[in-house]
Amino acid sequence: MNDDPGELPLAVLARAQELGFLGPGPIDAQRAHAEGFGEVVERTLDAAPDSLVDLGSGGGVPGLVLAARWPSCRVALVDSNHRRCDLLQAVVVEQGWADRVEVVEARAEVVAREPRCRERFRVATARGLAGPAATAELAAGFVTVGGVLVVSDPPEPEAERWPSAGLAAFGFGSAVRSTVRSGSFVAIRKISSAPENVPRGVGRPAKRPRW
Repeated sequence: MNDDPGELPLAVLARAQELGFLGPGPIDAQRAHAEGFGEVVERTLDAAPDSLVDLGSGGGVPGLVLAARWPSCRVALVDSNHRRCDLLQAVVVEQGWADRVEVVEARAEVVAREPRCRERFRVATARGLAGPAATAELAAGFVTVGGVLVVSDPPEPEAERWPSAGLAAFGFGSAVRSTVRSGSFVAIRKISSAPENVPRGVGRPAKRPRW
């Protein structure tokens, strides 16, 4: 088990990178960027969350890093790739998190409709999951009203990357940009329940984005 429950060992992410589940670049910088999600969440909610879903968890950034940061948080790591999920599950067992961290091997469009997950999470995170419209649509099915979606975003995005009208159609408020030492992010509050048909079927949010 990790001796310091607040920080994920760099060796975990190094293993993910060796397997091709994380992109190139220093591992400590990748962990720091994942910690940036945590900073933005805590700034937005004024507290650590009690539940988190990480969409497209891949090599564990930011999901595994945030699971270590918040040792009392219930976490779902959602990814549709079998090999990536095998790695995530191995880390969960190694870190002694099996009682609170679940690896879900499935498409987010499907999981978002399961009663145990439907609008049940205080926080959703996404790093490189899809374009803005698809990311918001997928996350809308997971985030509870009053919760927040936090997404890694370019430091100088194009105008209307996160249009308020488009977000409102999924139950979200306006996007708020945050910059911390390790990167740029947007935080988007959930202000009303998502429509029943959100998200749409497998593949449709990305293939036919709403904006």
